[in-house]
Formats: sequence, C-alpha cells, structure tokens
Amino acid sequence: MSEAKNKPATPMFKRLALIGIGLIGSSISHAARRAGVVGDIVGCSPSAATREAAVRLGLVSQAFADPVDAVKDADLVILCSPVGTYEKIAAAIGPHLEPGAIVSDVGSVKAAPVREIGQHIPEGVHFIAGHPVAGTEQSGPEAGFAELFDGRWCILTPDDTADKTALAKLVTFWEALGSRVEMMSPQHHDLVLAITSHVPHLIAYNIVNTAAHLERVTDSEVIKFSAGGFRDFTRIAASDPVMWRDVFLNNKEAVLEMLGRFSEDLVALQRAIRFGDGDMLEKTFTDARSVRRGIIQASQDTPQPDFGRHGTKERSS
Repeated sequence: MSEAKNKPATPMFKRLALIGIGLIGSSISHAARRAGVVGDIVGCSPSAATREAAVRLGLVSQAFADPVDAVKDADLVILCSPVGTYEKIAAAIGPHLEPGAIVSDVGSVKAAPVREIGQHIPEGVHFIAGHPVAGTEQSGPEAGFAELFDGRWCILTPDDTADKTALAKLVTFWEALGSRVEMMSPQHHDLVLAITSHVPHLIAYNIVNTAAHLERVTDSEVIKFSAGGFRDFTRIAASDPVMWRDVFLNNKEAVLEMLGRFSEDLVALQRAIRFGDGDMLEKTFTDARSVRRGIIQASQDTPQPDFGRHGTKERSS
C-alpha cells in the first residue's frame, strides 16, 4: 500500500487516543498516518521512557502518563495495553469519554474485556471490542511498522446492541489500516484463538524451558544446534511475558479445553511411537501438512523459507 493511496480528503477521526504505545499501538499509529484516517494521535503509557520514545519517533503528538488526559477530545480510543490492565483503565476513563466516541481494544482475549470494559462505558459512547490478529515477538514503541496489519485479519466482537454506524466506521478504519475484518462472538473468538494462538504460545514457552533445564544438554548446545523447529519455538517464546500472562489468566476456560484435547492427541502419538504404528504417524503428519498448505493458500504466510536470515519482520498473534 503506497503512502498516498486511498487517503480520505477528511480524516475519519479527529483524534485517536492510544492507551499503550507498544508494538500494536505504535503500528496502529504508523498505519493510521499512512492511511490519513486520523487528524491527531495522542498516547498514554505509565513508562516515561516509552512516552519520550513515542513523541521522539513521531508516533504521537503528546504522550500522557494518565489515560484520563489522553482520552480528552478523542473520538476514537483504543486500549493497546495488557489485557489485565483493561478494567482499571476503563473505570478511570469512563466518566471522561467524549459523547459519540468509539472505544475499542486489541486484546487477544475478548470475553473478559467485553465484561470488564463494557461495564464502565457510559451511555452515548460506543464500545466495540477488537483483535488485530497480527504481531511479532518484538515489543516497545520502536517495534511498530505500518505494514503489520496488511492482509491480516482483524476480528471485531460487537454485541447485539452495537451501534451500526459506529461499527461500520470501525470496520472502515481497520480496512484502511490494511486489515481484513471478520466478526464473531467474544466466546467463539476465544475458543478459536485458544487453539490457533494461545496454546501454541504455551507449548513454545514450555518446550524452550524444557530444553533449557535438561541436565544432559548444555545451554550452549541448545543454542548451537537449534534446528528450524526449535528456532521457531524460541521466536514465539520471546513474546511479551506480561501480555501472555494476562492472556492465559483471562482465557482460562478455552485454553484448558484446548489443552485437554491436545493432551489426548499427544497421548495417541506417544502410543503410535511406542508400538511402531507408522501408518498412524504418517496420516497425522500428512493431515498437518495439508493445514500448512491451507494457511499459505489463504495468504497468511508464504512458502519461502526464511528463519530470520533476511531481516524480515516475522508475524505472530
């Protein structure tokens, strides 16, 4: 997407307030400015270093420590902080939100934020929860880039009372940032993301720690002889630990359900290896391979090998 392509004559929103200016918040700033859909962007972070970096990088015109200051005059507010902070922030900003403003978020969990944020949103303000399914293992305001959302899905989870005009405007906003938009219920979102994102991250953290704690394998050997599979796990496991702590604590039921199913399937593979059932192993691996091909055909990845050797920005969710 070029710098000038599809820029509206008048910005969709006069002021965007980003509550959190890490990877996703900074990428929203880059993409929104590229698309010309906001007039002004302000930010909020409890970290003085993050606030200084966000202003220095031109991500925001002003950066505040208090979210109440950030939402003043904002007609679009997006919570980009860890999910565990949402309720406290929503309670603080609720009385200060502009009438008619749209409030959204970018959390990887949706049922809990819908409950925790929604209860603090006043009449006349439109809350529509969202999740751009994009990311990298990097964090901080320097990690963002405008192309992060290009061709990626953004899931919105409006309830039956959501204002149709506000919803259409938020859909247009994410499409302008490069995303494809899908809508589903918060509960279904959490079940889908539990298996496509949350459990894989949990497995990655566990495998990397298992390797690190093996007494018969040294740390230097783990690093020196890392094959492609382990390398990919370490990339995923390098993701923000605070963010992922909050994801698992706030999507407990769906994650535990998917872990139960995963454990059953893992036991079946264990039995196949123990008893030499090559047919079962080959069928399992063949089925998994077809899923990978489907992901490539859906343009959610490319078939080219990379392994980080070409300096490309890898994405996860």
